[in-house]
Amino acid sequence: MDRRTFVAGTAATLAAHAAVPAVTPPPAVAMATRPIPRTGEELPVVGLGTWQTFDPPRRTAESLAPLEATLRALHAAGGRVLDSSPMYGASESIAGELAERAGLGDALFWATKVWTRGEADGVRQMEQSARLLRRRRIDLMQVHNLVDWRTHLATLRRWQAEDRVRYVGVTHYQTSAFAELERIVAHERVDVVQLPYSVAVRDAEQRLLPAARDAGVAVLVNLPFGGGGLLRRLAGEPLPGAVREWAGSWPQALLKFVLAHPAVTCVIPGTSNPRHMTDDAAAGTGRLPDAREREALVRALDL
Repeated sequence: MDRRTFVAGTAATLAAHAAVPAVTPPPAVAMATRPIPRTGEELPVVGLGTWQTFDPPRRTAESLAPLEATLRALHAAGGRVLDSSPMYGASESIAGELAERAGLGDALFWATKVWTRGEADGVRQMEQSARLLRRRRIDLMQVHNLVDWRTHLATLRRWQAEDRVRYVGVTHYQTSAFAELERIVAHERVDVVQLPYSVAVRDAEQRLLPAARDAGVAVLVNLPFGGGGLLRRLAGEPLPGAVREWAGSWPQALLKFVLAHPAVTCVIPGTSNPRHMTDDAAAGTGRLPDAREREALVRALDL
C-alpha cells in the first residue's frame, strides 16, 4: 500500500471513530490483564501497534505531537504493550524519543522485531533497535514474518540467557504462514506468537490459537481491524442495540471480539490519534461477548 492510498483510506477509518468524545476521562475501571504463560507476568489486554502510524512523512513538532499524546493515552488507559519493527520506517526511533520525553520509557512493555537474514546482520539490527528505542534490554524480540527464523531464534536464546531480551517470539501477518507458526509454537521454545485475527479473518481459531494455548505461548494479535478495512466498511453504520450491551463503539466491538478468545493475551491496534487510542483501550474494560454474541456479530456483518 502506498502512502497516498493509506491516507485516503485513513480518512474513512477516522469516521468510524467520529462518535468518540474529543476529551475522554481516564477509565473508572482498570484495564483487564492476562498472563504470559511462561512466567505469569500480567500484560494489559490492549496495546499499541506502530505500523504506518508512527512513521510520518515529515518529522516535525506538529507531526510528533499527536504521537506523543497517543502514547500518553495508552498509558493513562492502563495499557503497556508497544509493538514496532525495523520494517516500520522511523517508528522505533520516534517511539523511543517520545516515550523518553513523556517519561514513559520504563512504564511500557517494549516489543520489536528482527527482520533480516544472517546472524551478524540480525545482531546488528537488534542492537540498533535497542539504541533507537533507548532501552538496555528489550522486553520482547520477535522474528518478523519468520525471516531466517532458525538463525535468529538461536541468537535470541543466547540473548535471553544474557538478559538482553526478556521474551522471544515469532510473527506473521498472513494466514498462509499459520502451518509453520503452528509447528514453531509446538516444537520450539518461544514465549510469544504474533498473528492476524479479526472478526473477518478467523483462520487462527482452527488450529493456531488452540496450539498456542496448549503450548503455553502468549498471543499478540495484529490487524484486528483488517488493516483498517473493517472500520472503513462500518463508517457511518449505527452500532446495533445488541452490541451496545457489551461495546461502546465499533472499534471496541471488533477488539472485544478478538479478546473474547481465551488464547489471546493482548491485541495491538495501530493508531496515531489519542482519541482513538482511548476508545480502543476501553475494549479492555467491561464484559466480553459470549459465544452467542460473537456469532451474532459475524452474522450481522455478513462475514
